[in-house]
Amino acid sequence: MDGREFRSLLHSRDGLRQRRGLAFRPRRALVSASLMSSSIWNLANSQLRDLVSYEPGKPVEDVARELGLKPSDIIKLASNENPLGPSPKALAAMHEALERVHFYPDGGGFYLREAIAAQFGFQRENVILGNGSNEIIEFIGHAFLRPGDEVITARHAFAVYALMATLFDARVIEVPDPGFCHDLDAMAAAITPRTREIFITNPNNPTGTLVSQGEIDRFMDRVPDHVVVVFDEAYYEFVENPPDTLKYIRQGRENVVVLRTFSKIQGLAGLRIGYGLGAKSIISVLQKTRQPFNANSIAQAGAIAGLLDLEHQRKTRELTHKGRAYLEEQFALMGLEYVPSHANFVLVKVGDGNEVFHALMAKGVIVRAMASYQLPEWIRVTVGTDAQNRRFVAELQELLARNPVTATA
Repeated sequence: MDGREFRSLLHSRDGLRQRRGLAFRPRRALVSASLMSSSIWNLANSQLRDLVSYEPGKPVEDVARELGLKPSDIIKLASNENPLGPSPKALAAMHEALERVHFYPDGGGFYLREAIAAQFGFQRENVILGNGSNEIIEFIGHAFLRPGDEVITARHAFAVYALMATLFDARVIEVPDPGFCHDLDAMAAAITPRTREIFITNPNNPTGTLVSQGEIDRFMDRVPDHVVVVFDEAYYEFVENPPDTLKYIRQGRENVVVLRTFSKIQGLAGLRIGYGLGAKSIISVLQKTRQPFNANSIAQAGAIAGLLDLEHQRKTRELTHKGRAYLEEQFALMGLEYVPSHANFVLVKVGDGNEVFHALMAKGVIVRAMASYQLPEWIRVTVGTDAQNRRFVAELQELLARNPVTATA
């Protein structure tokens, strides 16, 4: 397949739409005019017309079906999942829990919240569970956002923040992020009386950058009490010496929530289980917004075991650090610009990100195109096993050698 065929494939799918879209800015959803004019849309909340659904990484099954490939021949390096899979202890705990699925789960998540609290020196009342940490972002919106309020994010931050703000008819304030890193001084300067939430993703997704303890401390000194600061730390376990954001909770700051997940280093993404940490007062507020039984019994059992399996986390961390160094080294040898990462993925500039995404997918390698993040020349690749990383690099090298138009100028 030559460059012209790649471009034809790109334009025949949804790549052109992604390339033209701007992340974090409400844009017209792809709903036909006839549907938009129907009576049910006239009844729906107006902001839903402009709400663009989150697009996750391509599942292996979809690629196999669409391209006629064997699932076993496909590697997925798109969604920052754990290539080692779940902890063996988590698997054993989940198998045991299967025998009791005819009972409703513990609606309060007593034992999991106790385990999380003990891990960080808190009490159970400092912990809230979510169907993934994403759900807790929604809880925070339910609790604190009203139409016209403002939510501050970095320009290249996790897309769900802007999606949730739009859902609650709030205004998203995107702050430029020089070097793809949060500019906390600029974010603090953007606070107004209408500001209700600020999201700090650390390490950031999709860039992998990290803000320091000093930057965070200086920022927190400037944040007024009417603003809820959300530290999204889905990747903090991959950082050698991560900043301490839990200290603000210990200091009694009621307007801080720290989000963490079992989807990454614990390898439990399919369970959809995450948690938030905060002062008892703010957690009690968020509990009011939570649906009963939002964390299922299998997820709770697996999460407890995964949290306590430090050996599996160590192996995952070592694999990630080694694989990340290899990918960054190879990008440098290929003359490709990349963003040094503190997470389990690397953002790399390849020319036409959508073209490269589709070309690699045709070879059975799934990565993540970044056009929806206002980064049309970039892709994000998850650190996989050594064999997966080497296959990805070989396919990328071959693609760029045969199609120099896609390489970075």
